[in-house]
Amino acid sequence: MYNQIDSNKRRTVFLIGLFLVFIIAVGWVFSKVYGNPFILVIAVIFSVVQALISYYYSDKITLLASGASEAKEPQFHGLHHIVENLSITAGLPKPKIYIINDSAPNAFATGRDPKNASVAVTTGLLEKLDKKELEGVIAHELSHVGNYDIRLMTITVVLVGVIALISDWFMRSLWFRDRDDRNGGNIMILVGIVFAILAPIAATLIQLAISRKREYLADASGALLTRYPDGLADALDKIAKDKEPLEVANRATAHLYIANPFKGKNISNYFSTHPPIKDRIKRLREMTA
Repeated sequence: MYNQIDSNKRRTVFLIGLFLVFIIAVGWVFSKVYGNPFILVIAVIFSVVQALISYYYSDKITLLASGASEAKEPQFHGLHHIVENLSITAGLPKPKIYIINDSAPNAFATGRDPKNASVAVTTGLLEKLDKKELEGVIAHELSHVGNYDIRLMTITVVLVGVIALISDWFMRSLWFRDRDDRNGGNIMILVGIVFAILAPIAATLIQLAISRKREYLADASGALLTRYPDGLADALDKIAKDKEPLEVANRATAHLYIANPFKGKNISNYFSTHPPIKDRIKRLREMTA
């Protein structure tokens, strides 16, 4: 279990470093095409500004977009009790708890750090899981909080968006260049076009790879927290077998949920926000073997 946690942390650091080098490379190529080094500077500044905005307000935006409402303790006393006990065990402040009125079983955590964290669960999750399974899911989400996964994923989502915006801007700006300018630097323009097309795809692949690694890490950390890996494994099995899609899910928030909220779609593992549930369950079962 500890080996898996250490391995995922090392791989995630590598992927984030690759992401930062990649965005600088994209800015450098575009600055060469236009012969203006300030394009790279502007790209970096824009990335930082976008990251700061998302850092402070992404949790509120995510909860609003998901239709989540605060879970009042008298009505959801059992849920509050589970979250509080696991938070104490994990050494974390008790996060705010939200409910999503949707019959599909799922959950996610959001917030920039443990002091500003929130956990949201669907009504379907509360109805379809038993206590041990629910504890496994909550432990998984608290692990995301404790591992600062939400901060990490917020930064990567912003970087993907910035690369997409820069690429789109570059492609559109080519139409406004003088014909002589376009003919004068054909090689660099061609390189720029290739980068503009491939950069958003490559950036998205890096983002998804990071997301999948953090899910494996949260599974391991959650199992360590409850000391009962089968609880989370059974919960994932039930969630996977439930065919009802999550109505409030969207592409921007899909990576936050404990399982892919889009059911019934065969997506390549390279383009999936989550690792295969069968693999996650297998790893969890091996922890008790």
